[in-house]
Amino acid sequence: MSVKTGPFEQMQSVLADDMAAVNTLIRARMASEHAPRIPEVTAHLVEAGGKRLRPMLTLATARMCGYEGGDHVKLAATVEFIHTATLLHDDVVDESGQRRGKPTANLLWDNKSSILVGDYLFARSFQLMVETGRLRVLDILANASAVIAEGEVLQLTAAQNLATTEGIYLQVVRGKTAALFAAACEVGGVVADAPEEQVDALHAYGDALGISFQIVDDLLDYGGASASLGKNTGDDFRERKLTMPVILAIAKAETMERAFWVRTIEKGKQEEGDLEHAMKLMAKHGTLEETRKKAMDWADTAKSALKPLPDSELRGLLEDLADFVVSRIV
Repeated sequence: MSVKTGPFEQMQSVLADDMAAVNTLIRARMASEHAPRIPEVTAHLVEAGGKRLRPMLTLATARMCGYEGGDHVKLAATVEFIHTATLLHDDVVDESGQRRGKPTANLLWDNKSSILVGDYLFARSFQLMVETGRLRVLDILANASAVIAEGEVLQLTAAQNLATTEGIYLQVVRGKTAALFAAACEVGGVVADAPEEQVDALHAYGDALGISFQIVDDLLDYGGASASLGKNTGDDFRERKLTMPVILAIAKAETMERAFWVRTIEKGKQEEGDLEHAMKLMAKHGTLEETRKKAMDWADTAKSALKPLPDSELRGLLEDLADFVVSRIV
């Protein structure tokens, strides 16, 4: 009896040769002749079992648009280096001790190493971009890098501020997550010289997929899926992060409930049982279900965005991928 595989595994199979080339390039470019700590730190994160979703989006969109050259491999590696650099920096900012179920680089080494190696990977990513000789690709990925940093700074200013709205949350998500998803998809179309309508469609797909992906992750933090996330249930609450379920609960809070959110999130005075009480408040106001619906709506938006693209196996897998992202919360 054959085992049914999901869209991600099917995409891995279709793009196996391309992904192997990307992994080879990543290992070659994360090397350093003079600073052995760079490959040590990078390998810890790169080899930690990440799905390589973002570079796979670049490969899939380029192939879907008929590209037959080799620059999509460099762009996919670029996307993964940008992503890895942001993870190294994020773990320092968030003072995280765990990433993908393993100790973070800043815990194993130190904050200085994580920041500097992240900087090195950003520099490597720009070297790879330039090698494609396409100014538009450089513009797209450089802009995405700036938007990612902007989103992280916005998250800092919005953190623990109960006035943070759903609109501000989406702005943060578009920066910290969706910007790289959108760029990864868009450059696949650009390198293939796809029609402008298709390039725009790929950007829209990546943007919506990235938003759905982040909302799902934020929702799963209150759903007990610690094994798949590599973190503990309730980490976002303990770190006082204002994610969609909490923002919606605060908006519907009665006077006593708001006082609870002020104490736990704004002032950070958390006591035993507070997480459970927060879960009860979210259940009372239906904010977990409402968040789930929003994630599914964004997944539908992603699928609809692909309509201008030619019908193909890869387009079908990209559509299925949007369903897969939200299947974890269905």
